[in-house]
Amino acid sequence: MNKIFYALITLMALTSCAASYDISGTSNVSTLDGRMLYLQILKDNEFKKIDSCDVVHGQFHFQGSVDSAKMANIFMDDEPVLPLVLESGCITVKLDDTQQVVSGTPLNDKLFGFFKKYQQLQNQQRELVHKHDQAIMNGSDMQVVTAKLNEEAMRLSDQQDKLITSFVTDNFDNVLGPGVFFLVTMGNQYPILSPWIEDIMSKATDHFKNDSYVKDYYQKAQENQAIMNGTHESVGAGGMAPTPDMEQMAAPQTDPSAAPAPTPNDLAKPTIPAKDR
Repeated sequence: MNKIFYALITLMALTSCAASYDISGTSNVSTLDGRMLYLQILKDNEFKKIDSCDVVHGQFHFQGSVDSAKMANIFMDDEPVLPLVLESGCITVKLDDTQQVVSGTPLNDKLFGFFKKYQQLQNQQRELVHKHDQAIMNGSDMQVVTAKLNEEAMRLSDQQDKLITSFVTDNFDNVLGPGVFFLVTMGNQYPILSPWIEDIMSKATDHFKNDSYVKDYYQKAQENQAIMNGTHESVGAGGMAPTPDMEQMAAPQTDPSAAPAPTPNDLAKPTIPAKDR
C-alpha cells in the first residue's frame, strides 16, 4: 500500500513539474549571494520581467506557468547573467566561476550544447593571440607566423559561421532559431548582411522570417546594404546618391529604456557584477 502511495506522490510531482516551469539554481559565486535575480522573457524585441527571487546560501528558485516555450534571461539588476529557454519542465541552473549550464529540458539541452561548441571555437581564437605573443618572444619570423595565424583565424571564423547557420537552420520553427539569431546579432551597432545571414534567409521558413525581430533586422540590413552600395532610394543634389555615413544607417527597432541584451560573448562568459558595498 505504501509503495502505491509513494508512486502516486512521485507521479503527481512529475506531472506538476511538467505542466509548469520550475527553475532550481545553485551558485558558488560569492558576489551573487544575497542578491536579487530577475527572470525576464524576450517579448517584442525586449526583455520583460516576469519573476524575481533572492540568492540564499548559493541557491535560488523560480516557479510559474508557461503557455509555450519562450527565450528568457536571468538578470541581476540590469546585467544579464545567462540566457535560457523558459519551457514546461524542471530546469536546473548551475553557476560557478568557470561555467554556466542550464539543463533538464529538451530545448535548454540543445541550446547549451550549442553554447559549448561556440565556446570551444572562441577558446581556439583566443589561443591564436597567445601563439602570436609566444612567437614574438621566441624571435620567430613574424611574417611567416602572421600568415599562418591569419589562415587559422579565417578557418575558425568559417567554422563559427557554419555552426551558427546550422543551428539556426535546424531550429527555424521553434524559439531557438529566432532566439539565437537575436543573441548573435544584437551586439551589432547596425544590422549588416553578413554571408551567414544571407545563407540563413535564403533557406528560412515563413515561421522564422515572420519573427518580429528577424523581420525587422533583415529589412534594416537590406536598407543598410543598399546605402553602402549607393543604391538606396535617398538621392542627394544632382541626382547623386549620398555618401553613406553612420547617421544614415538604419538601426534595429528597440526600446532605449529596455534592459541590454546579451551578446555571444555574454553567453559564453556571463557578466557577474561585483556586490554593492
